[in-house]
Amino acid sequence: MKAILEEGKSIYLQISQSVEDDILNGLLAEEEPIPSTNQFAKHYAINPATAAKGVSLLTEEGIVYKKRGIGMYVATGAKEIILNKRRNEFYESFKEVIRQAEALGVAKKELVQMIERGQNHAE
Repeated sequence: MKAILEEGKSIYLQISQSVEDDILNGLLAEEEPIPSTNQFAKHYAINPATAAKGVSLLTEEGIVYKKRGIGMYVATGAKEIILNKRRNEFYESFKEVIRQAEALGVAKKELVQMIERGQNHAE
């Protein structure tokens, strides 16, 4: 779990994203329990219903599932679901970059060079 929540972003979305991050980073493995809504509520000093909304979102996406009477668990294949979801989100945001590049008259070759320069700085 993240230590603190960000201002300006829905709390339930941050809870959902925090669990996703923990799965991607290997802190939560498939078939492992996630914190309960009460644990989220206590940790972040929020209403349990808000935490439940974040967990419900994960359930709807097939990332976690409920073991009746026991709690919520990371689903098999959850990491791949999250990766696909985030790739799609990245693609959608990248389409906006392409639109802006076109509006600025940045050629495809120049855009590719910018990406390559960015990769070199990230290494």
